[in-house]
Amino acid sequence: MRGTWPRATYCQFVYRRTVLKLPLLLTAGTALAQAPRASAEPPRASGESSRWSPDRAHSWYQAQGWLVGANYITSNAINQLEMFQPGTYDPQRIDTELGWARSSGLNSVRVFLHDQLWAQDPWGFHTRLAQFVGIAARHRIKPLFVFFDSCWDPFPKLGPQRAPRPGVHNSGWVQSPGAEHLGDPRYTRVLHDYVTAVLSQFRSDDRVLAWDLWNEPDNPARVYRNVERKDKQERVAELLPEVFRWARAVDPSQPLTTGVWHGDDWAEPQGRSAISDMQLNSADVITFHSYAEPAGFESRISELSPLGRPIICTEYMARPWGSTIEGILPVAKRHNVGAFNWGLVAGKTQTYFPWDSWDHPYATVPKVWFHDLLLRDGRPYRDSEIQTIRRLTGGPA
Repeated sequence: MRGTWPRATYCQFVYRRTVLKLPLLLTAGTALAQAPRASAEPPRASGESSRWSPDRAHSWYQAQGWLVGANYITSNAINQLEMFQPGTYDPQRIDTELGWARSSGLNSVRVFLHDQLWAQDPWGFHTRLAQFVGIAARHRIKPLFVFFDSCWDPFPKLGPQRAPRPGVHNSGWVQSPGAEHLGDPRYTRVLHDYVTAVLSQFRSDDRVLAWDLWNEPDNPARVYRNVERKDKQERVAELLPEVFRWARAVDPSQPLTTGVWHGDDWAEPQGRSAISDMQLNSADVITFHSYAEPAGFESRISELSPLGRPIICTEYMARPWGSTIEGILPVAKRHNVGAFNWGLVAGKTQTYFPWDSWDHPYATVPKVWFHDLLLRDGRPYRDSEIQTIRRLTGGPA
């Protein structure tokens, strides 16, 4: 398969040439209407940069305004690979759907990347990312990019992706890196080059919001438990600090983060897992996930506030559980906490089905959707939700 270890030596070579030549290359071709404001500077030596001070983090956060966004994947893609790989990357749909996001009152989107996309074709991946950032900027949308993810299928494969399983939530989402690459010291070099090349491309680009280095790194992917690596959390716990070091060496102008998602009490170190503790002690800005009702959501903010850094919830909204736009966003605004709900346009991820659809697939779409804001044609699932977002963000009436 393309993108596996036999290409790693080639990828390292391409990376070194790409980082230095990228700004000139990305101005070429009709696919890029606007050249990315990318930096040609190579990554700095390890240890030259450190975690942002709280003052710097707060200055950055104040300059952004109140962040309200959605986790975004094109409606015709089942996962990160299908969204960005050649043949299924769809800039026209991205342009349309990000236009809907902006008209709904959103100002940012959280977008998942994948290491195999870079390992397969660094030049093509950089080109598509530059175009994506340009499209988002035209709609005044700032992307928050996610490098790695421990959720769902541990065996990602490039090429045509499987069709959605009828009635099942997120049936094709894939982990990054996959189980076969996690802990492989040879492939770790590819992961390093992927992270530093993408960060170097946008290290001084104010159109990019921030970098989420790893989504839910200690998530055990319950529905894939029969095929998950038994040592997955140990290998992730070893790799995540390395990813922070790689990113710090590039010293991007945007903050680094990784969101905590479970634990009894994040205010107390003894209430955190070892990975959660490392996440909170390493991030420039604090991010978290909560699908709880407003009171539970607010309690999580109270636990994290003593850390003295800006706070963003990068995943919320599970309507049947009481986590709703109308319930959560006013709380988030009152505390000046950014908030990204899960799902923009209903599509192949089928995240309008709840998580329990893995145990018993649904025969019909539920009346109360679990996630997602918009129908496939851009109309709101609930007009009241879009009205709430616009009212709170000062978006278009």
